[in-house]
Amino acid sequence: MPEESPPTTPIRPLHDVWLRPRRVFRDLADKPIGAVDYLLGAAQGMVSWLFLSREQGAGTTTGLAEILGTALLVGPFAGIAGLFLMTAIYSRLGRRAGGTSTRNQVFHVFAYSGVPLVASLAIWVVTALLAGETAFVKTPRADTEPFIAWLLQGQLIAHGLLIAWSYLLQVMGFSEVEGFAAGRAFKIWVLGQVLIALALFVLGVIVLSFGGDPNAH
Repeated sequence: MPEESPPTTPIRPLHDVWLRPRRVFRDLADKPIGAVDYLLGAAQGMVSWLFLSREQGAGTTTGLAEILGTALLVGPFAGIAGLFLMTAIYSRLGRRAGGTSTRNQVFHVFAYSGVPLVASLAIWVVTALLAGETAFVKTPRADTEPFIAWLLQGQLIAHGLLIAWSYLLQVMGFSEVEGFAAGRAFKIWVLGQVLIALALFVLGVIVLSFGGDPNAH
């Protein structure tokens, strides 16, 4: 990690969070949750929706315009709701572990640590425009053009790397705002991911149970 810039250097959160996350989260510590936080959450939700659409093979049954339109309409709400869910879970975990963060600080961590993930939104859109519905097929057909196949493979690799970078920023940010060593912050982060997965599973079960079987009489 490059050396920290002198304290007098102006902070550019969206730029500096890539390599100087601790300094960015220190600078944001006393700031309220703002429009940028929500915009970052909305963009993260769109990326997550596009990825989910690919994993579900939406391109085999749904047109490109509908896939992108749904991501634009549903993704932002899901992304912002996800920020509130993560903030609630990690704020509680931090307090129970003796951390020193505030709710706003934790919210900033999960909003701004998603900058690498947000950057992948441009890659998803460009890939979709070039590959069409094939961008949202989990396993491309054997007769897919070599350029498109290479594009899809490269896009997934880039997406994976950017997600990993985002996770690294989450751990470093959580460590900074809670005052934990990096190793301890990582263990609590893993626990939080498990709790989030459980919460989403329970939510999914509830939604399905209320939805019922449309063929039932």
